[in-house]
Amino acid sequence: MHSHALTQALTLYRSETLTLSQAASRAGRTEEEFAAVLHQYGIEQRPETPTVGVQTERPAPRAD
Repeated sequence: MHSHALTQALTLYRSETLTLSQAASRAGRTEEEFAAVLHQYGIEQRPETPTVGVQTERPAPRAD
């Protein structure tokens, strides 16, 4: 099962569905271990987009 989780995480990372952190977690690896696996399989590691200060959802308007 562990190899299936790794394969799935690699596929989702390659398709840009998951971030490095998310894919590593799904694979049961640290980010460093997952980055090494990416290198082993010839998958280029993408730069992570900083999320500090980025608001992805807007709060609902107040109904006063």
